[in-house]
Amino acid sequence: MRHRFVATTKAGLAIAWLTAAAVAAQTPPAQAPPAPQTPAPQTPAPAAGRGTAGGRGQAVFPAQQRELADAATIERGRTIYTVSCTACHGADLRGGQLGGPNLLRSALVLGDGHGELIAPIVKGARQERGMPPMPLSDQDIVAVAEYIHSVAASMRNQGMPPATGEPPPDALVGNAKAGETYFASKCSECHSVTGDLQGIGARFPDAKTLQNFWVPGGRGGRGGAGVASDRRTVTATITLSSGEKVAGRLVRIDDFFVTLGLADGTQQTIRRDGDKPKVDVKDPLESHRALLLDYTDDNMRDVTAYLVTIK
Repeated sequence: MRHRFVATTKAGLAIAWLTAAAVAAQTPPAQAPPAPQTPAPQTPAPAAGRGTAGGRGQAVFPAQQRELADAATIERGRTIYTVSCTACHGADLRGGQLGGPNLLRSALVLGDGHGELIAPIVKGARQERGMPPMPLSDQDIVAVAEYIHSVAASMRNQGMPPATGEPPPDALVGNAKAGETYFASKCSECHSVTGDLQGIGARFPDAKTLQNFWVPGGRGGRGGAGVASDRRTVTATITLSSGEKVAGRLVRIDDFFVTLGLADGTQQTIRRDGDKPKVDVKDPLESHRALLLDYTDDNMRDVTAYLVTIK
């Protein structure tokens, strides 16, 4: 067997060598390289973006690579979608008032070519999941699918709505004087425009970002593992039956256990039985959350207009 294997191998190598020699004999001689030519001017690549390959403008998402239908079909689909689909899926395709899913993040929509996956759903394949059959013809369904794909193709990033081309709404519409009065009565006990809020109006690029920051109580860091200095960190102190106290960042609390993050980076979980051991929770944003029930639209606009002036 061994001698037969060696003979076969040698024969195979001989055949391979002869074949390679024959191919080499038939290969035409190498051609001289062409003379260098001046390259044609190139259009500058688009600016880098998150939804681009290598950050140079080349679309990488399937929705951005799909060949789109003609303008008439897309417009027809837009009209049908507006009438039949907006209530469930929203005008921007991200979900509507009746609870339909976000079509810009739908794996089925991303995998659909020209309506072949969307059609069965429209015809009732997901009734048990709350999607009723729609009285649309096959041609209507294809038009709607093409419209959905046209919207997805214009996204700035996968799952994001397309840019509208309109500037963001101006949040600076309040009365700064009224905001100063409200701040003095509701906020000055904990905050000061010459202390922790000094220069707050210069910290944010626009009034909307500033308003989004202060209305929910701020969006700063999450704090460290132990008793962090972050003013937004919820902490707790547990008084054990022995009188010993354990303090740290509150990780979790329920009717049975309380878990704290300690200063050394570890966590400690203590069993609870009713109100024993005693747990004192300190939430720096508790007053902010209480004010969320008290704020009016005018209050928020006025305080924002006031804080913008604190440079």
